[in-house]
Amino acid sequence: MKRYKLDYSSPIGIIEVEGSDTAIDAINFAEREQVVNAPQQDTPEVLLECVKQLHEYFLGDRQEFSFPYVFRGTDFQQAVWHVLPSVGFGETASYKDIAIAINNEKAVRAVGSANGKNNISIVVPCHRIIGSNGTLTGYGGGMWRKEWLLQHEQTHKNLSK
Repeated sequence: MKRYKLDYSSPIGIIEVEGSDTAIDAINFAEREQVVNAPQQDTPEVLLECVKQLHEYFLGDRQEFSFPYVFRGTDFQQAVWHVLPSVGFGETASYKDIAIAINNEKAVRAVGSANGKNNISIVVPCHRIIGSNGTLTGYGGGMWRKEWLLQHEQTHKNLSK
């Protein structure tokens, strides 16, 4: 299966979208200053739609995503990742909340590990998961990005779209 990449220049850095003809399987921050993967004649519609929806998110016009994506990870990781979108736009949950949601209350650390391996940033909102005491904890894209995303969502929380 052929793989494709497309970059999106967001307010918090270059985001690299990866996928196939039919689904996205990675959305990650690229630690570089320049767009490397520009749209090509054969760029699949699903990648173009993903970038369009990310753009709408950053404008504050989108709170949910509707393009197809697939997870690549262990069964446990996928169970965690499937729960993350249930944490609403502008809301937060703790690692313990997620552990309870997957019926494995004692797996708080494992949930944290799975959360950190989420490969579909923003869309599968691992940035909304915080410590039980309300503090921000690690984020693969950098804590400053996590803070920015949470503030962005708080700012645009009450918009309808």
